[in-house]
Amino acid sequence: MKIVVLDGYTLNPGDLSWDGLRTLGECVVYDRTPDFRVVERLAGADAALTNKTRLSRQQLEQLPELKYIGVLATGYNVVDIACAGEKGITVTNVPAYSTNSVAQHVFAHLLELCQQVGLHSLDVKSGGWAGCEDFCYRKTPLTELSGLTFGVVGLGAIGQAVASIARAFGMKVIAYIPRPKILPKETRLVDLDTLFRESDVISLHCPLNPDTERLVNAKRLGMMKPNAFLINTGRGGLVDEAALAEALNGGKIAGAGVDVLSTEPPREDNPLLAAKNIFITPHLAWASRAARSRLMDVAVSNIKAFLAEKPQNVIGG
Repeated sequence: MKIVVLDGYTLNPGDLSWDGLRTLGECVVYDRTPDFRVVERLAGADAALTNKTRLSRQQLEQLPELKYIGVLATGYNVVDIACAGEKGITVTNVPAYSTNSVAQHVFAHLLELCQQVGLHSLDVKSGGWAGCEDFCYRKTPLTELSGLTFGVVGLGAIGQAVASIARAFGMKVIAYIPRPKILPKETRLVDLDTLFRESDVISLHCPLNPDTERLVNAKRLGMMKPNAFLINTGRGGLVDEAALAEALNGGKIAGAGVDVLSTEPPREDNPLLAAKNIFITPHLAWASRAARSRLMDVAVSNIKAFLAEKPQNVIGG
Protein backbone atom coordinates (compact mmCIF):
# COMPACT_ATOMS: atom_id res chain seq x y z
CA MET A 1 0.00 0.00 0.00
CA LYS A 2 1.25 3.49 -0.85
CA ILE A 3 0.19 6.14 1.67
CA VAL A 4 0.65 9.86 1.01
CA VAL A 5 0.26 12.45 3.76
CA LEU A 6 -0.51 15.76 2.06
CA ASP A 7 -0.11 18.19 4.98
CA GLY A 8 1.54 16.51 7.92
CA TYR A 9 3.31 19.42 9.59
CA THR A 10 0.53 20.66 11.84
CA LEU A 11 -0.06 17.14 13.18
CA ASN A 12 3.60 16.27 13.51
CA PRO A 13 6.12 19.12 13.39
CA GLY A 14 8.77 16.69 14.61
CA ASP A 15 7.73 15.63 18.10
CA LEU A 16 5.75 12.54 17.01
CA SER A 17 6.58 9.57 14.77
CA TRP A 18 5.20 8.43 11.41
CA ASP A 19 6.45 4.90 12.05
CA GLY A 20 2.94 3.57 12.66
CA LEU A 21 2.03 4.44 9.08
CA ARG A 22 5.30 3.18 7.70
CA THR A 23 4.58 -0.31 9.04
CA LEU A 24 1.54 -0.42 6.76
CA GLY A 25 3.36 0.25 3.49
CA GLU A 26 5.28 2.88 1.57
CA CYS A 27 4.64 6.22 3.26
CA VAL A 28 5.44 9.64 1.81
CA VAL A 29 4.92 12.65 4.07
CA TYR A 30 4.67 16.23 2.82
CA ASP A 31 4.58 19.12 5.29
CA ARG A 32 2.23 21.07 3.01
CA THR A 33 0.72 20.57 -0.43
CA PRO A 34 -0.57 23.43 -2.60
CA ASP A 35 -3.75 22.75 -4.55
CA PHE A 36 -2.02 22.51 -7.91
CA ARG A 37 0.25 19.68 -6.69
CA VAL A 38 -2.39 17.44 -5.08
CA VAL A 39 -2.97 15.21 -8.14
CA GLU A 40 0.72 14.96 -8.90
CA ARG A 41 1.59 13.86 -5.37
CA LEU A 42 -1.27 11.38 -5.11
CA ALA A 43 -0.61 9.73 -8.46
CA GLY A 44 -0.34 5.99 -7.84
CA ALA A 45 -1.30 6.28 -4.17
CA ASP A 46 -3.74 3.88 -2.54
CA ALA A 47 -4.37 6.09 0.48
CA ALA A 48 -4.33 9.84 1.07
CA LEU A 49 -4.21 11.52 4.46
CA THR A 50 -5.23 15.16 4.68
CA ASN A 51 -5.99 17.70 7.36
CA LYS A 52 -6.86 20.92 5.54
CA THR A 53 -5.70 20.18 1.97
CA ARG A 54 -8.83 19.93 -0.19
CA LEU A 55 -9.71 16.90 -2.30
CA SER A 56 -12.26 18.08 -4.85
CA ARG A 57 -14.26 16.18 -7.43
CA GLN A 58 -11.96 17.45 -10.16
CA GLN A 59 -8.94 16.06 -8.32
CA LEU A 60 -10.52 12.75 -7.28
CA GLU A 61 -11.58 12.02 -10.86
CA GLN A 62 -7.90 12.11 -11.83
CA LEU A 63 -6.90 9.55 -9.17
CA PRO A 64 -8.28 6.16 -10.30
CA GLU A 65 -6.05 4.15 -7.94
CA LEU A 66 -7.08 5.98 -4.77
CA LYS A 67 -9.05 3.69 -2.46
CA TYR A 68 -8.92 5.45 0.90
CA ILE A 69 -8.91 9.00 2.31
CA GLY A 70 -8.14 9.56 5.96
CA VAL A 71 -9.04 13.01 7.28
CA LEU A 72 -6.62 13.98 10.06
CA ALA A 73 -9.34 15.88 11.89
CA THR A 74 -12.94 15.55 12.99
CA GLY A 75 -14.41 17.90 10.38
CA TYR A 76 -14.34 16.52 6.84
CA ASN A 77 -15.62 19.34 4.65
CA VAL A 78 -12.26 19.37 2.81
CA VAL A 79 -13.26 16.19 0.94
CA ASP A 80 -15.94 15.88 -1.74
CA ILE A 81 -17.77 13.08 0.05
CA ALA A 82 -20.33 12.57 -2.72
CA CYS A 83 -17.65 12.05 -5.35
CA ALA A 84 -15.67 9.74 -3.06
CA GLY A 85 -18.79 7.63 -2.57
CA GLU A 86 -19.42 7.43 -6.31
CA LYS A 87 -15.86 6.24 -6.86
CA GLY A 88 -15.95 3.71 -4.02
CA ILE A 89 -13.34 5.56 -1.97
CA THR A 90 -13.65 5.00 1.78
CA VAL A 91 -13.34 8.22 3.79
CA THR A 92 -12.67 8.24 7.54
CA ASN A 93 -12.15 10.91 10.16
CA VAL A 94 -10.81 11.08 13.73
CA PRO A 95 -13.56 11.99 16.20
CA ALA A 96 -13.21 13.17 19.80
CA TYR A 97 -9.41 13.18 19.98
CA SER A 98 -9.12 16.80 21.16
CA THR A 99 -12.02 17.12 23.61
CA ASN A 100 -9.97 17.76 26.73
CA SER A 101 -7.47 20.07 25.01
CA VAL A 102 -10.16 22.24 23.45
CA ALA A 103 -12.14 22.45 26.70
CA GLN A 104 -8.96 23.49 28.50
CA HIS A 105 -8.29 26.17 25.88
CA VAL A 106 -11.78 27.63 26.34
CA PHE A 107 -10.92 28.37 29.94
CA ALA A 108 -7.44 29.60 29.06
CA HIS A 109 -9.19 32.34 27.08
CA LEU A 110 -11.85 32.94 29.71
CA LEU A 111 -9.40 33.18 32.61
CA GLU A 112 -7.20 35.57 30.65
CA LEU A 113 -10.24 37.77 30.02
CA CYS A 114 -11.18 37.62 33.72
CA GLN A 115 -7.74 38.01 35.29
CA GLN A 116 -5.50 39.55 32.58
CA VAL A 117 -2.55 37.53 33.92
CA GLY A 118 -0.34 38.35 30.93
CA LEU A 119 -0.96 42.09 31.18
CA HIS A 120 -0.25 42.21 34.91
CA SER A 121 2.86 40.07 34.64
CA LEU A 122 4.24 42.30 31.88
CA ASP A 123 3.53 45.40 33.96
CA VAL A 124 5.32 43.91 36.97
CA LYS A 125 8.35 43.07 34.83
CA SER A 126 8.29 46.63 33.49
CA GLY A 127 8.61 48.04 37.01
CA GLY A 128 4.96 48.72 37.80
CA TRP A 129 4.90 46.83 41.10
CA ALA A 130 8.34 48.00 42.21
CA GLY A 131 7.18 51.60 41.87
CA CYS A 132 3.78 51.08 43.49
CA GLU A 133 2.87 52.74 46.81
CA ASP A 134 0.58 49.85 47.79
CA PHE A 135 1.20 46.13 48.24
CA CYS A 136 -1.07 45.37 45.25
CA TYR A 137 -2.74 47.05 42.32
CA ARG A 138 -5.02 46.17 39.38
CA LYS A 139 -4.67 47.35 35.79
CA THR A 140 -8.13 46.05 34.85
CA PRO A 141 -11.29 44.90 36.65
CA LEU A 142 -11.12 41.28 37.85
CA THR A 143 -14.05 38.90 37.33
CA GLU A 144 -15.02 36.02 39.61
CA LEU A 145 -16.71 33.18 37.73
CA SER A 146 -18.59 31.57 40.61
CA GLY A 147 -22.29 32.35 40.40
CA LEU A 148 -22.18 33.58 36.81
CA THR A 149 -24.18 32.00 33.98
CA PHE A 150 -22.28 30.04 31.34
CA GLY A 151 -24.08 29.53 28.04
CA VAL A 152 -23.02 26.63 25.80
CA VAL A 153 -24.10 26.51 22.16
CA GLY A 154 -23.87 22.86 21.18
CA LEU A 155 -23.52 19.92 23.57
CA GLY A 156 -21.38 17.37 21.83
CA ALA A 157 -18.37 15.88 23.60
CA ILE A 158 -16.52 19.21 23.79
CA GLY A 159 -19.58 21.21 24.80
CA GLN A 160 -20.32 18.76 27.60
CA ALA A 161 -16.71 18.84 28.81
CA VAL A 162 -16.78 22.64 28.85
CA ALA A 163 -20.08 22.64 30.75
CA SER A 164 -18.58 20.30 33.36
CA ILE A 165 -15.60 22.61 33.91
CA ALA A 166 -17.91 25.62 34.15
CA ARG A 167 -19.88 23.87 36.90
CA ALA A 168 -16.61 23.11 38.71
CA PHE A 169 -16.02 26.89 38.81
CA GLY A 170 -19.42 27.29 40.46
CA MET A 171 -21.14 28.63 37.36
CA LYS A 172 -24.75 28.02 36.36
CA VAL A 173 -24.90 26.30 32.96
CA ILE A 174 -27.53 26.86 30.31
CA ALA A 175 -27.38 25.39 26.82
CA TYR A 176 -28.86 25.49 23.36
CA ILE A 177 -29.09 22.44 21.12
CA PRO A 178 -31.37 22.14 18.08
CA ARG A 179 -32.76 18.75 19.16
CA PRO A 180 -33.48 18.34 22.88
CA LYS A 181 -31.99 15.35 24.69
CA ILE A 182 -31.50 14.14 28.25
CA LEU A 183 -29.03 16.39 30.04
CA PRO A 184 -27.51 16.59 33.52
CA LYS A 185 -29.89 18.19 36.01
CA GLU A 186 -27.47 21.11 36.37
CA THR A 187 -27.94 22.12 32.71
CA ARG A 188 -31.03 24.03 31.61
CA LEU A 189 -32.00 24.03 27.92
CA VAL A 190 -33.03 27.40 26.49
CA ASP A 191 -33.57 28.93 23.07
CA LEU A 192 -30.77 30.90 21.44
CA ASP A 193 -32.13 34.34 22.19
CA THR A 194 -32.57 33.47 25.88
CA LEU A 195 -29.04 32.10 26.00
CA PHE A 196 -27.60 35.32 24.57
CA ARG A 197 -29.64 37.49 26.96
CA GLU A 198 -28.94 35.55 30.17
CA SER A 199 -25.33 34.39 29.79
CA ASP A 200 -22.33 36.08 31.32
CA VAL A 201 -20.11 33.84 29.18
CA ILE A 202 -21.05 32.22 25.85
CA SER A 203 -18.96 29.42 24.35
CA LEU A 204 -19.57 28.07 20.82
CA HIS A 205 -19.36 24.33 20.19
CA CYS A 206 -21.70 23.68 17.27
CA PRO A 207 -20.82 22.62 13.70
CA LEU A 208 -20.64 25.20 10.92
CA ASN A 209 -23.44 24.71 8.41
CA PRO A 210 -25.99 26.91 6.61
CA ASP A 211 -28.12 27.06 9.77
CA THR A 212 -25.26 28.19 12.03
CA GLU A 213 -23.24 30.43 9.71
CA ARG A 214 -22.93 33.85 11.41
CA LEU A 215 -25.03 32.57 14.29
CA VAL A 216 -23.35 35.32 16.32
CA ASN A 217 -24.45 38.44 14.47
CA ALA A 218 -25.16 42.06 15.27
CA LYS A 219 -28.67 41.26 16.54
CA ARG A 220 -27.52 38.59 18.98
CA LEU A 221 -24.48 40.57 20.09
CA GLY A 222 -26.93 43.37 20.90
CA MET A 223 -28.79 41.00 23.21
CA MET A 224 -25.69 40.23 25.31
CA LYS A 225 -24.92 41.82 28.64
CA PRO A 226 -22.33 44.62 28.45
CA ASN A 227 -20.13 42.68 30.90
CA ALA A 228 -20.41 39.37 29.01
CA PHE A 229 -17.64 37.44 27.25
CA LEU A 230 -17.81 35.43 24.00
CA ILE A 231 -15.51 32.43 23.42
CA ASN A 232 -15.21 30.70 20.03
CA THR A 233 -13.10 27.57 19.63
CA GLY A 234 -15.51 26.04 17.11
CA ARG A 235 -15.43 27.48 13.61
CA GLY A 236 -14.71 31.05 12.53
CA GLY A 237 -17.76 31.20 10.30
CA LEU A 238 -20.06 30.95 13.33
CA VAL A 239 -19.33 34.63 14.00
CA ASP A 240 -19.95 37.76 11.96
CA GLU A 241 -16.48 39.15 12.55
CA ALA A 242 -17.29 42.73 11.54
CA ALA A 243 -20.25 42.76 13.94
CA LEU A 244 -18.12 41.33 16.76
CA ALA A 245 -15.40 43.93 16.18
CA GLU A 246 -18.01 46.69 16.30
CA ALA A 247 -19.47 45.30 19.54
CA LEU A 248 -16.04 45.11 21.15
CA ASN A 249 -14.92 48.54 20.01
CA GLY A 250 -18.21 50.07 21.12
CA GLY A 251 -18.12 48.45 24.57
CA LYS A 252 -21.33 46.51 23.87
CA ILE A 253 -19.72 43.37 25.33
CA ALA A 254 -16.76 43.10 27.70
CA GLY A 255 -14.45 40.91 25.66
CA ALA A 256 -13.92 37.89 23.46
CA GLY A 257 -11.50 35.01 23.05
CA VAL A 258 -11.28 33.22 19.69
CA ASP A 259 -9.13 30.39 18.41
CA VAL A 260 -10.67 30.31 14.93
CA LEU A 261 -11.35 32.85 12.19
CA SER A 262 -13.40 32.79 9.00
CA THR A 263 -10.24 32.72 6.88
CA GLU A 264 -7.10 31.01 8.18
CA PRO A 265 -4.47 32.38 8.14
CA PRO A 266 -6.39 35.68 8.47
CA ARG A 267 -6.22 38.48 5.96
CA GLU A 268 -4.53 41.61 7.22
CA ASP A 269 -7.81 43.53 7.02
CA ASN A 270 -9.72 41.17 9.34
CA PRO A 271 -11.47 43.63 11.70
CA LEU A 272 -10.86 41.46 14.76
CA LEU A 273 -7.09 41.91 14.51
CA ALA A 274 -7.46 45.55 15.54
CA ALA A 275 -10.47 45.17 17.84
CA LYS A 276 -10.41 46.00 21.56
CA ASN A 277 -10.57 43.47 24.39
CA ILE A 278 -10.07 40.33 22.32
CA PHE A 279 -7.55 37.52 22.57
CA ILE A 280 -6.90 35.60 19.34
CA THR A 281 -4.94 32.35 19.19
CA PRO A 282 -3.94 30.65 15.90
CA HIS A 283 -6.29 27.62 15.81
CA LEU A 284 -4.21 25.72 18.35
CA ALA A 285 -6.82 24.51 20.85
CA TRP A 286 -6.63 21.02 19.33
CA ALA A 287 -2.85 20.89 19.13
CA SER A 288 -1.53 19.73 22.51
CA ARG A 289 0.96 16.90 22.12
CA ALA A 290 -1.42 14.52 23.92
CA ALA A 291 -4.27 15.32 21.52
CA ARG A 292 -2.05 15.06 18.44
CA SER A 293 -0.70 11.73 19.66
CA ARG A 294 -4.27 10.42 19.99
CA LEU A 295 -5.05 11.72 16.51
CA MET A 296 -2.02 9.91 15.06
CA ASP A 297 -2.95 6.66 16.82
CA VAL A 298 -6.53 6.73 15.52
CA ALA A 299 -5.40 7.66 12.00
CA VAL A 300 -3.17 4.56 11.96
CA SER A 301 -5.93 2.44 13.49
CA ASN A 302 -8.36 3.62 10.82
CA ILE A 303 -6.08 2.42 8.02
CA LYS A 304 -5.47 -0.91 9.76
CA ALA A 305 -9.23 -1.42 10.07
CA PHE A 306 -9.68 -0.53 6.40
CA LEU A 307 -7.02 -3.06 5.36
CA ALA A 308 -8.74 -5.69 7.51
CA GLU A 309 -11.98 -4.93 5.62
CA LYS A 310 -13.58 -3.72 8.85
CA PRO A 311 -13.45 0.06 8.35
CA GLN A 312 -14.14 2.34 11.32
CA ASN A 313 -15.00 6.04 11.68
CA VAL A 314 -16.34 5.96 8.13
CA ILE A 315 -17.96 9.08 6.71
CA GLY A 316 -18.01 7.99 3.10
CA GLY A 317 -17.38 4.96 1.05
